[in-house]
Parts: sequence; structure tokens; C-alpha cells
Amino acid sequence: MSNKGRFYRFLLWREKHIRERHFILIISFLVGIGTALAAILLKHLIHYIRSWLVTNNQDGMNYWLPVYPIIGILLSGLFVRYLVRDDISHGVTKILYAISQRKSRIKPHNMWSSLVASSVTIGFGGSVGAEAPIVLTGAAIGSNLGRLFRMEQKTLMLLVGCGAAGAIAGIFKAPIAGLVFVIEVLMLDLTMTSVLPLLISSVTAATMSYIFTGTAAMFKFSQTEAFEIGRIPWVLLLGIFCGLVSLYFTRAMNKIESFYRKLPRQRQKFLLGVAMLSVLIFLFPPLYGEGYETIESLLDGQYVFLMGDSLFRSLSGNYWGIILFTGLILLTKVFASSATNAAGGCGGIFAPSLYLGCIAGFMFAHVSNYFDFLYLPEKNFALMGMAGVMSGVMHAPLTGVFLIAELTGGYDLFLPLMIVSISSYMLIIAFEPHSIYSMRLAKKGELLTHHKDKAILTLLKINSVIETDFLSVRPEMTLGQIVKEAIAHSPRSMFPVVDKDNVLLGLVLVDNIRNIMFRPELYDRFKVSRIMVSAPAKLQTDMSMEKIMRIFDDTKAWNLPVVDPEGHYMGFVSRSKIFTAYREVLIDTFSEE
Repeated sequence: MSNKGRFYRFLLWREKHIRERHFILIISFLVGIGTALAAILLKHLIHYIRSWLVTNNQDGMNYWLPVYPIIGILLSGLFVRYLVRDDISHGVTKILYAISQRKSRIKPHNMWSSLVASSVTIGFGGSVGAEAPIVLTGAAIGSNLGRLFRMEQKTLMLLVGCGAAGAIAGIFKAPIAGLVFVIEVLMLDLTMTSVLPLLISSVTAATMSYIFTGTAAMFKFSQTEAFEIGRIPWVLLLGIFCGLVSLYFTRAMNKIESFYRKLPRQRQKFLLGVAMLSVLIFLFPPLYGEGYETIESLLDGQYVFLMGDSLFRSLSGNYWGIILFTGLILLTKVFASSATNAAGGCGGIFAPSLYLGCIAGFMFAHVSNYFDFLYLPEKNFALMGMAGVMSGVMHAPLTGVFLIAELTGGYDLFLPLMIVSISSYMLIIAFEPHSIYSMRLAKKGELLTHHKDKAILTLLKINSVIETDFLSVRPEMTLGQIVKEAIAHSPRSMFPVVDKDNVLLGLVLVDNIRNIMFRPELYDRFKVSRIMVSAPAKLQTDMSMEKIMRIFDDTKAWNLPVVDPEGHYMGFVSRSKIFTAYREVLIDTFSEE
């Protein structure tokens, strides 16, 4: 018997002996192991590549800093273009799209392609993070394991979440943050059916990470100064500042990415991107790589080392020189990260948001201490800033709180972490209702949210509710031809009028011609062009279902015609058809097992 035959027999045996919900727990455990191994491998690959570069260039290493990222981005771009042959950027956005399409299918190559490309990009100094690629890798592991064992679509969606949770837990040693990330960022509803598999994947991945890399927190942080209640107003101000930094980062990244997308050739994107990145790294060496060394220095209170290898090192002893240097880093980090990805690199914005938050928190406390308003412990505020900017950029305050607490062991600062995260989040949602991950999908009406009505409308697609059994008529036809050829053979009371190119011109409504349709003497006197009326509105095939429902509400119509972007008639959509499909999706997607 072949291996495929044995596998099919195993599937049949499983269906008979293991209940579905119990088997999902087994798969979630396997997903946790797989995502943890992927996260550990990614971290080690980045570390080994970077260590190899340092070892082989101990003399004058800093002069090579602007050159290494060019090599890494070139290798990553060639790998993606000629081996993967698919777009692997914007990992979290890809997961959101897969979930919003209710397929939750992520291509098998995503289980390894993002891992390879991001390790090369970041190992050689690309100014991005490894977390979004590993989240896509974990989600792909969950999706493809589910497909391997023939799981249904709803279970696939859950396993995608398990993979993402396991990836966060594995790379950060943060099981709670992994669970919360799936709820806040991927916007999966937390139910009794889903909570246990997500927890199993998160805890399993974190445990594997502990076994292979030790139990120490990712960043060393020792709280030498306790939090005082009198600093709460300053913590609130820090949250507002972090919200503004998050807003700047989000909007600047969108504008820069839009600029690069308009460039017609990848060669142009590569040359401009690596030139921008190299210049920025030459001027500001802390922009090289993920920036975790900078974070560790600030959390350890060693900010004087920030400028040691830069052109500005002569200002390292100057108070305002440090503020100027860190302020310029705060402004230029988004350019470095965007240039890395646009040029052909692969990476995410987790690390850049942590990096910016640490810089922002340090600057806030450093300036305050200069004016002697109230002494603020700089490393504590650097830690809080990490939570604030991450919460604002990702629109995920709970993820920011738990991730920073688990990353650093700074649990004693839980209250100020929550205050900073919430105030940062409240500020940015006043300007940007969607996170940097979801805004692209939200603009297209393809974003799945916690709001069940909107979520169901997102899952519904117009092609699934179009009715095509309406007989069409031509404008030159007579009333008699309509009666004999259309009305007599159709149960419908509405007929679309199209020209020879099938472009929709209007509608013929039976109610409008009822007083003349039974008078044969008028059959040759009236033509369709005279008795047709305009449609109350025309739906387009690329419209979101939420927009379609708004049009139905505005027009009070029961049936509306559908056209393609060129105006060609496609069919009709009725309220009753949408309501029927709505009920089916509601039962299929959100019912408890």
C-alpha cells in the first residue's frame, strides 16, 4: 500500500475514533511545535549571519555597515523573484486577507519562504523586524496542517490563528501576548471553542523556546526605581506622545510605500531603496538591523553608547546633541524600514515599532529631566514607550501591554504600561480607524472584524448572490415583442435593457406598462426606448457587500442591477437573496460547536 493510501486510512480511522474537537487540540499542539521551531531557526539564522559578518570584518566593520544591507536585500530579492516567484511581503496583511476571504488558505511556500528571505534581509542589516515574517510562517503552518488533515474552513481559520499565536509566543517567549495578538490584530473572536487551541499553541511554542534558548526574558530589564502615583500625568502625556509617533509612523509609511509602488520597475525600487537605506545607516548606525542592541542599551540606562559609532559622536557628551540624534532617528526609522521592504527585502514592523517606542520614551523622560519638572526614570519610560508605540501602530493596546511585560519581565510597571497603551491607542483611532496592517483591506471592504454584522457582510461576495435568470431586451424592440418574447416566458416583473454590446441602458418594469400591455393596438406604437426607466442605482462587481447594503437602504429598492466596471450587464441582486446568504454564513461561521 502506498503512503497516500495509508494516510487516507489514517484519516478514516481518525474520524471513527477521535472526535473533531479533540483532534483540533492535537493539531494545535503540533502547530505550536512547528511554529516554535521556525521561530528559533529564524532567530539563529539572523544571529549567525550577523556574527559571521562581524567575525570576518573586525577591522573597520562600521565602514561596511551601509554596504551589507545592499547585499542582503539583493540576495533576498533574487530568492523571491526566481525561486519563490510570489509576493511574500506584508505578512500580517496576507493573513488578514486569507481570513477575510473565509478560505484561510495560505500557500505552502509561506512555511519557509518568508523565513529564508527575512533571515537574509535582517542578518545583513535590513532595518526591519523578523516578527511579521514568522507570524506569516506560523499561520501558513497552521493552514497547511489543517488542509493536510482535511479540516473544514472554520477550523482552518482557527488553525491560522493558532499558528500566528504560536509564532509570537515562540519568538518573544510571550504566550499571553500571542493569544491577545490573535484577538486584537487578526480579530478572531475568542469563544470557548477557540480559546483552548490558541492557548495550547501559544504555551507549547513558548515552552519549546524556553527549552532551546533558556528562560531569561528577551530583553534584560531591572526596575531599580518603583513607579510612583504622582507620575501618572506624565505617563498620560507619554501615551499621547506615543500616539503621535504612531500616527506619524503609519502615515509616513503609507506615503513612502505608495511612492515606491508608483515606480514602474523593480530595478528602480531597488536602486532608490538601497541608496536611501545606505545613506541613513551611514549617518545613523543605530538604524542598522532590527535595533535590539539600541533597545537593550536604553533599557539598561546606557544611552551614551548610542552615538559611539556615528558621525555625531563628538556630541555624545552634549545633552541636546543626544536629543537631536535620537530625534533624527525617530524621524528617519520609517524611511529606513520602508526602503528595506520596497527595495526587495522581507521584514515587518514589530521591531521598528518597539525601537521607535523605546526611543520616544527615552526622549520624553530625558527632556523632562533637563527642565527639572519632575524626575522621570528614563529606562522605565523607555519601556513604557515601547508599549505605547506598538499599541498605536498595531491598534492593539492589550498586545502592547502583555508583550512588553513578557519581553522584559517588567510586570511591576503593569499599571503605567496600560495607561500609556490605552492613551496612545485612543489618540490614534481618532485619526486612523484601522491599523497599518488592516487599512489596505478596510479600504477595499475586505476586512473581517469583531462586529458580526460587518464580518458577515465581509465574508459575503457579490458573485455568490447575483441572479442571472432575468431576460434582457433591446431598446429598439416594440411593446408587442416584449409581451410575446419576454413577459410571456418569464416569471420576473423586471427586464434589463441592454445595447448590442450588453451595456445596461435601463429597466422595463411590468408595473409601469400594465395599463398598455393588454392593448394589442398599441404594440407597434411603443418601443422599449420610450417605456424604459433608469435603474435606482447600479451595483458594481467590485463593490463590498457593506456598500451594497447601504445602496439598498438609500434607494429602498428590492432588486438592483449589477454591472462590471465597464457597464456591461451581469445580473441582479435582491434583498431576499442577500438575507438568505447572510443567514447561511451566520450559521456556518459563528455557530458554536
